[in-house]
Amino acid sequence: MIDENLDISKHDERDPNPWLALFLDESIPINQTTKLALMRDNASKSARYLLPIIHLWSKVTMFFIHIFKFFFPNLINSSKVLHRILAWGLKNFVSPDANLLVFRHFHIGTEILQFIAANTPEAEIVGNPLKPKDFEDVKDDLFLQHDLNLYNFVIQLNNQLKQKGTKIQPPEKINLDMITEDQFDHIEFPKKWTNFLDLRSAIELFTPYYQLFLTSNDFIRASNSLQLDETIAIYTSQIINTPGHLGLVNNKHPMVPATTYSVAYRLVLHGLAAETLHEVLVKMKLNKNRDGIVTPMA
Repeated sequence: MIDENLDISKHDERDPNPWLALFLDESIPINQTTKLALMRDNASKSARYLLPIIHLWSKVTMFFIHIFKFFFPNLINSSKVLHRILAWGLKNFVSPDANLLVFRHFHIGTEILQFIAANTPEAEIVGNPLKPKDFEDVKDDLFLQHDLNLYNFVIQLNNQLKQKGTKIQPPEKINLDMITEDQFDHIEFPKKWTNFLDLRSAIELFTPYYQLFLTSNDFIRASNSLQLDETIAIYTSQIINTPGHLGLVNNKHPMVPATTYSVAYRLVLHGLAAETLHEVLVKMKLNKNRDGIVTPMA
């Protein structure tokens, strides 16, 4: 259901809604269900009024946790406790739109890695697909495993390519079997009065817990993994033989890591980059020729 703020009949030329403009705009490839959820999330009262306060609290808290971790690096380390907190918080306080964006991210991230692996026959990648169906799945170290999957994928892929003296290149026929046109209506998210937090506010609230309950290596690696957006996008462009979608990537230059204090904002950009890349692959699958053959773009 479209929010009344995104209803074109409510458009006021003297006070145009920026989220309505972006919702109607088709210049960026993105799943329509995701787009609607993201625009409603941006227009929410939580994003408008709570986010600035939560953002400030998060940065101050992270500073003191950083000092605490410097002196007591191993006193509080428990991924299991962290993910139970995350599952509880997502279920009880995060809005349905924000939860949809969070859960969907793991599904499309898994499909993108599977796409690269399937179209690089010179490498045999043993992956760990993540497609959570409910909040119980979050408790199984879901967020941490997502970061580990990215780095392990890059390491395994490039190690095997180096050993065989080859590189990623366009295959004769592109395999898109793993890419799904998923509108993500198969998970029912809670809609209680307490489920009001927007995506960015939720991330800002959860990030200090992430920093506190993970080792410094795990937290820094999670932060730096966001800049692998550029790396994954380059792999994909080498397979489909077009660099056009690279312009949609904002988390770049993984060899020059950004500060962990910007991780919440960059995490939202990471989600958007994954969504746009996945939609490029979805459109390729839908536009394949009548013989079912998809060839690399000229």
